[in-house]
Amino acid sequence: MKVNWQGVFPAISTQFNDDGSINYESNARMLEDLITDGIDGIIALGTIGENASLSPEEKRDFIKHTVETVKGRILVLTGCTENTAEQACLYAQDVEKLGVDGLMLLPAMVYRGTDREVVAHYQTVARSTKLPIMIYNNPVSYGIDISLEMTAILAEEENIVAIKESTTDTRRLTELQSRFGERFSILCGVDDIALESILLGATGWISGLTNVFPRESVTLFKLARAGRIEEALEIYRWFMPLLRLDTIPTLVQCIKFAEQLLGRGSENVRMPRMTLIGDERAYVEKVIKEAMDTRIDLDKYNLD
Repeated sequence: MKVNWQGVFPAISTQFNDDGSINYESNARMLEDLITDGIDGIIALGTIGENASLSPEEKRDFIKHTVETVKGRILVLTGCTENTAEQACLYAQDVEKLGVDGLMLLPAMVYRGTDREVVAHYQTVARSTKLPIMIYNNPVSYGIDISLEMTAILAEEENIVAIKESTTDTRRLTELQSRFGERFSILCGVDDIALESILLGATGWISGLTNVFPRESVTLFKLARAGRIEEALEIYRWFMPLLRLDTIPTLVQCIKFAEQLLGRGSENVRMPRMTLIGDERAYVEKVIKEAMDTRIDLDKYNLD
C-alpha cells in the first residue's frame, strides 16, 4: 500500500450523543463537510478522536463506518494507541482488513518505555501489518522522544515511511532531513508552528483546528508550498490565536467546543474529560468570535 503523505490532514473528533454513545450520523456529516472543504485526508482516533476513551469494539466499528463513509475520496489514517505491542498488532491487522490507508503509531501507552523498548514496540507492530506507518513523535505529551538514533533503527523497517513531528522544535525537521534525506515523509503535528514547518520542508500538516476552519488551513498550506509567503502570513497571523487552542491540555474540549460554535459538531466528550466551563469556555468563545469578525475572504488568493 502507498500513501501520498502530502497536504492537510485533520485529526478528526469522535462525535458523541448526550448519553456518551457514538453519534455516527454526526461523524458522517462532519466528514462530508471536510471533504467538501478540500482536505487531503483524515486521522481517525487520534488524540482529538479520544482514542483511549473508546472500547476495542467501538474503535473497529468507528473505523469501519469512517472508511465506508469516505468511499476512497480522501486518505483515511488511524491512530494506533494501545497499551501493549500485542494489542497494537491486533488493532493494526483488524483495521488493515477494514480498509484504512495507514497507521499513525504511538509508543505503548501508560508504561513509559526505554529507548530499546520503544523501538521494539514499533518494530513488532510494523512487522505485523503491510500498512504504511507514520511514527508519532510527541515527547511533550507522552514523555518519549524518538531520537535520531532510534529513527535510524526504525528506518530499516520498510513500511515505516513517515513521521508526525511534534517535538515543537522546528530544528528537528532539518535534523531529520539532513540525516535521512527523503527516506521519510515528515508532517507537522503542532498547529502553531505549521507555517514554519511547511517552509522547512514538511510535506503535510496534521491539524486540530482544521476541523473548524478547513478552508483556511488548506489555503495556508497551498500558499506556503507555492512560496507565496506574504499571503500565507496574512492567514497565519489571523489563525494564530485559534491554533494555540491545539497546544494546551484541554485541546480536545477546546476543538470540540469550537466545532459546536460553528455548527460542525458537538462538544460532548467522555470522562475523564469534561466540557469547558468558566473562564476557559469564555476564552474559546471570545477567540472564535474575534476570528469570525475578522475572517479573511479566501477567494482573493486565486489558487485554482
